[in-house]
Amino acid sequence: MKKTFVLDTNVLLHDPQALFSFEDNDLVIPMTVIEELDRFKKELSETGRNARQFSRIIDGLRTKAKLIEGVELETGGHLRVDLYTEEHMKGLPPELRTDQGDNRILAVALDVKSRANSPVIFVTKDINLRIKADVLGLTAEDYESDKVSLDELYSGTAEVHLSRDDIDIFYDQGFLPIEEEFLSNQCLTLIDTDNPTHTALARYNRPMRQAVALLRAPKDGLWGIHPRNREQQFAFDMLLNDDVQLVTLVGKAGTGKTLLAIAAGLHKSADEGQYSRLLVSRPIFPLGRDIGYLPGDIDEKLSPWMQPIFDNVELLLGSVEEGSKRKRGYKELVDLGLLEIEPLTYIRGRSIPKQYMIVDEAQNLTPHEIKTIITRAGEGTKIVLTGDPYQIDNPYIDSSSNGLIYVVDKFKGEDIACHVTLDKGERSPLAELAANLL
Repeated sequence: MKKTFVLDTNVLLHDPQALFSFEDNDLVIPMTVIEELDRFKKELSETGRNARQFSRIIDGLRTKAKLIEGVELETGGHLRVDLYTEEHMKGLPPELRTDQGDNRILAVALDVKSRANSPVIFVTKDINLRIKADVLGLTAEDYESDKVSLDELYSGTAEVHLSRDDIDIFYDQGFLPIEEEFLSNQCLTLIDTDNPTHTALARYNRPMRQAVALLRAPKDGLWGIHPRNREQQFAFDMLLNDDVQLVTLVGKAGTGKTLLAIAAGLHKSADEGQYSRLLVSRPIFPLGRDIGYLPGDIDEKLSPWMQPIFDNVELLLGSVEEGSKRKRGYKELVDLGLLEIEPLTYIRGRSIPKQYMIVDEAQNLTPHEIKTIITRAGEGTKIVLTGDPYQIDNPYIDSSSNGLIYVVDKFKGEDIACHVTLDKGERSPLAELAANLL
């Protein structure tokens, strides 16, 4: 049986292509939604761009038929725009009979339900509005076309139980054929079946169907940083591997995601010269918000947003031994063109070739914003996305619908991508305890 979905404004601001995600079911958009979208269209943010894109889509549909009567979608369903009248408000309880956009949308949804012969579902990303709808007897759902359950998220690691002889052979030759199949670049822990303490770390080479040894960091570490646990060793391998062009690091606060990425980026650009420079960026939340509200020049405006990155760079510079040829000041690295720290605000339209690009706090980006960033990568560019899906500041996404988790799910198994989840905090015993208890 076909269903009828009534869409809220925030669904279309989140995904302007949402009209084509409901298969052959019918869609209803209250006129109030069109009015609310109109208020966003002049914004320079991603929300404004989505509002303008949806307006173009529905403008194209109206040329095929009258929207108030219904227009056929390419998915087989029908879309119509419903008008709000004072009669609709009578269907609401007295406390909701106020001239607010949410209440008008609820009133239209209730009217659609009263006239429909099929199930009616109200779709909104507003939690409180879903609660109101449920109290009014409406079936309310979140828009979940791009959601990925954290419980089912690809961890990037696996364990393989082998004989002691096989593990010894792996240590001797640096690779070992594996009968069991894994995803490309999946990080493996080879475990001796007779002695579980006898292990080896490897990465799965899917074309060759074998486990290969991890790349080793220099003896003195990367800018003084050494891996402290198994997951950090996996992370070092993928961060140093030039064949892996997209790296995703997910983990709670203090697991070393950003520090490891910056250390590897400085090593590959400043030491080896494999990349022309290290570009470190993070969203000024929300993406696209004007930084001009803060006083001072561009550096002073960016300082509050970029301070976590400054802290990591200063830590790395302080970790390098005195007298080392790599002992440089932060400003000198910037002046030499080896390091650039900037917001993501103006990345649209750019092409970024041969750079080691780190995007910190990527969990605050939408899937569309992440796509915009990755498609900026030019020839020879490596992109590293880091973030904690449990620390979301963006009200339009959550731990299951953010861009970082979306990329992990879509790119798993690709030969040029690699992922690892960092579990153990290494910042300090206090930080680790707080991350687990609070």
